[in-house]
Amino acid sequence: MTASMLVIAVLALAGQQQAPPLRPQPQIDEARARQLYVSKDPKDHAPNRDFARDIEERKAIEQRYEDASKGVMRYRKVTYRSSAGGMEIPAYLFEPLQTRGAGGHAAMVWVHGGVHGNWGINYFPFVKEAVERGYVVICPEYRGSIGYGEAHHNAIDYGGYEVDDVMSAVEFLGTLPHVDRERLGIMGWSHGGYISLFSVFRDKTPFKAAAAMVPVTNLVFRLSYKGPSYQRSFSTQSRVQGLPFEKRALYIERSPLYHVDKLQTPLLVHVATNDTDVDFVEDQQIIDALRSRKPDLAETKVYVDPVPGPSSGGHTFNRRVDTKTLLRDDSPDQRDSWNRTWTFFEWHLRPYETAPRR
Repeated sequence: MTASMLVIAVLALAGQQQAPPLRPQPQIDEARARQLYVSKDPKDHAPNRDFARDIEERKAIEQRYEDASKGVMRYRKVTYRSSAGGMEIPAYLFEPLQTRGAGGHAAMVWVHGGVHGNWGINYFPFVKEAVERGYVVICPEYRGSIGYGEAHHNAIDYGGYEVDDVMSAVEFLGTLPHVDRERLGIMGWSHGGYISLFSVFRDKTPFKAAAAMVPVTNLVFRLSYKGPSYQRSFSTQSRVQGLPFEKRALYIERSPLYHVDKLQTPLLVHVATNDTDVDFVEDQQIIDALRSRKPDLAETKVYVDPVPGPSSGGHTFNRRVDTKTLLRDDSPDQRDSWNRTWTFFEWHLRPYETAPRR
């Protein structure tokens, strides 16, 4: 049999064989499909949110701060304009009862966490300690914060304009004659730690020191790890409108992990291995990056299974507070973390000095 005859025979045999049956299409589980659905329409960002209740809860927090601050420190609510579009940003301001005169105080910007969050009463004892040490503290309620109505809430811009909102607090501090603009620091927790990182992961920053506690660091990883219920709060933001597979460059741009090489400012980072919000598998990435590429600027500590805080396991390990007495509920790890934090800022900001050093 010739080669051509063999080919003809094989083709004929193949024609006699039946094609394999098609696989049956999977039945769609409608309940699971609804669970997995992630809208990218900003109209779906905060369905059924009770904004009136948010406002009342925020006012109650403000009243408690006012009552607890009497005779201890000067407390007031202020507003300033953001460099991003001139949006009005509310903020809590805490100052010593007696100021030292021109340039007599170091100051810090403290940033709250939460995808949507606000400045809670559990921060009170730490603010009190800061003021007692000589700091002026401002706490911005940047766009997306809870308790200021629907427009402020839905203006959230995670990793975008919110960073400008927070950094614009520096201009407000500059209007206070007793603040030394050469002794400014920034500190935040979780999402606030993320903003603190971005405030110094840039070519130029007004801050002389920064601290990021259990910070969000990698949105590309985080959104894949957390799933649809968490993803919706990002994909429906008006300046995002999509998930990482749709907006890859944007999510990388908004992930501090990919900007470590820009760091030129002393930085303190504390994380916990039993964190159930910013899981250690996320924070370990930036700890490794800082230790390997910025060892002279970054002071990092990993707390191994610290005593959990009031929520999310180790995520709040250094925010343990008795909300009735407003006193610290110290664990060994909380005490250690704050001792290190105060030492770090004192070294770089010198809050004990009563006049600016030029």
